[in-house]
Amino acid sequence: MTPFDISEPRSLRQAVALLDPEEPTVRVIAGGTALVNMMRSGVFHPTRLVSLRSVEPAFSQIALNDAGELRIGALTPLSALEYSEVVRQAAPVIRETMRTLSNIRVRNVATVGGNLAHADPHMDLPPVLIALGARVRVMGPANERDVAVEDLFAGYYETTLARNELIAELIVPAQKGRRAAYLKCTTRSADDWPALGVAAAVDAKGGAIREARLVVSAATPKATRMKTAEAILLEGVSDALLRRAADAAAAEAEVLSDNHGSAAYKRQLVRVYVERAVRSALGAAGANK
Repeated sequence: MTPFDISEPRSLRQAVALLDPEEPTVRVIAGGTALVNMMRSGVFHPTRLVSLRSVEPAFSQIALNDAGELRIGALTPLSALEYSEVVRQAAPVIRETMRTLSNIRVRNVATVGGNLAHADPHMDLPPVLIALGARVRVMGPANERDVAVEDLFAGYYETTLARNELIAELIVPAQKGRRAAYLKCTTRSADDWPALGVAAAVDAKGGAIREARLVVSAATPKATRMKTAEAILLEGVSDALLRRAADAAAAEAEVLSDNHGSAAYKRQLVRVYVERAVRSALGAAGANK
């Protein structure tokens, strides 16, 4: 690796002030699980890293507010989501997803904010958060703004964040009657990068789906909602409608070929896993009536 400077601010606001929107070689580092690999492989050559390890501990906490929102600091390690009783109560699908997200060594170091800011479409967390209707609070040099996780990703390894903006917090709204499931298909071990990830969240009652959010990732340039399929799910609950929704998602998804499989193979995976994910979410809904 080439030599670089490192800064260690005491607050997230100070960290933002050290970023230069015109200088792409200045980056923040939190867990560093992705960034360090990029540096070692020669993909990225920083001139300066801004370490977040000494900023306020509030950005590493998990809490539930009076409105039932799950508030997760951006510097919270992924493993904390796996073992948090608050997360289990508020959004159990997040906790379940963590169990096959890479391995425990990575989860102990990688942070929530870094995981989202990296914008790797193979990540397991983004489709789940989109299905849950989550948003992030973004801190910039002048102010803070909320961005829906759905709108955070611009493309393959691209976000809508400015170079001098940082994710400060993840906010998951109260789920109330909504139940969710996440399924992924890997070509190797269960904790490997997925060839396909599908998250489904439904608000179902009395044999009808009142709201549905369906998200496909890994096979696509970014985690993406399947809105045509979502609309079909609102027509009712039957084997035929589930198959129609799965077919619609397979047609709607912008699938890509890579070393995990061809586009044709992944399109068929979308068809199969969308139906499975919706059934799994419906099963969770039925269990929690």
